[in-house]
Amino acid sequence: MEILRNRGYVVCGVGDGPKGYSTVNAQGVWSGIGVDFCRALAAAVIGTKDAVKFRLLTTGQGFQALQAGEIDVLSRNIGMTSTSDTSLGVRFPGILVYDGQGFMVRKSQSITSALELSGARICVTAEGADEQGILDYFAGLKMPMELMKFPKLSDAVMAYANKSCMVLTTDISTLGYVRQELADGADHIILPEMATRQPIGPVVRQGDDEWFNIVRWTLYALVAAEEFGITAASIDVARNSPNRDVRRFLGIDMDLGRALGLSADWTQRIIRQVGNYGELFERNLGQKSPLRLERRLNSLSSNGGLQFAPPFR
Repeated sequence: MEILRNRGYVVCGVGDGPKGYSTVNAQGVWSGIGVDFCRALAAAVIGTKDAVKFRLLTTGQGFQALQAGEIDVLSRNIGMTSTSDTSLGVRFPGILVYDGQGFMVRKSQSITSALELSGARICVTAEGADEQGILDYFAGLKMPMELMKFPKLSDAVMAYANKSCMVLTTDISTLGYVRQELADGADHIILPEMATRQPIGPVVRQGDDEWFNIVRWTLYALVAAEEFGITAASIDVARNSPNRDVRRFLGIDMDLGRALGLSADWTQRIIRQVGNYGELFERNLGQKSPLRLERRLNSLSSNGGLQFAPPFR
């Protein structure tokens, strides 16, 4: 922790894609929900969201860089599994996005559920786990279907665009990107079901409990802020709230930052500079982004989703 503060910035491993998680433009400016999370960490620890340097890494390179101490956190589209969380010398402090393998169809087909896809011809890429995911899903439902397998996602997308199949399947976040790239993107919908679930979150080196706690509770702070209705625009008003839970969360009536090695106002800095979880999701993956994904499992638990924060006390 002291090494990081003396350095003056957080080193964050990211990937150039998929869109919505972490991408860089021609001017070298990074964006995405994984990128914003790193900025939240920088705001909490250093005091400014700009105190972060991004390092482009593949998934495998990211794990190696963590183990070697070359980066502080890996924040790209890496799914948490029992193997990745227990046998690679790294840990997942929490879940930033609940993603998973979904289904995209044309609105003109009048299909509203994957349960209506019996006998459908489905385009899938064989380069990852999507093929097995779709086979297991339909086997579990005892529904027939026909797979059209392609070596690359781009080939599967082309076949779907040419109507060689009625369904395209891959990660929901990727389907959102594909949809906005299609010439008739508004004519396609992503069905509510998922063939597989993929919880994605930041990754840290195993054994550094202090840093693990900071990363974990930074994520919880983003979610708690949304639960309290505190946004980047309303943070100063929230400081005057009579609600005891809000005042503890903001470090006004209780210094919760001390146990983490942070200042009392660390949550205020995060929300003021980066926003709450809902703001991060909406501008990078949700309705204010080109992907226009619905929140679904990423909604707060009070709205039927899986996101909630433990008490700040």
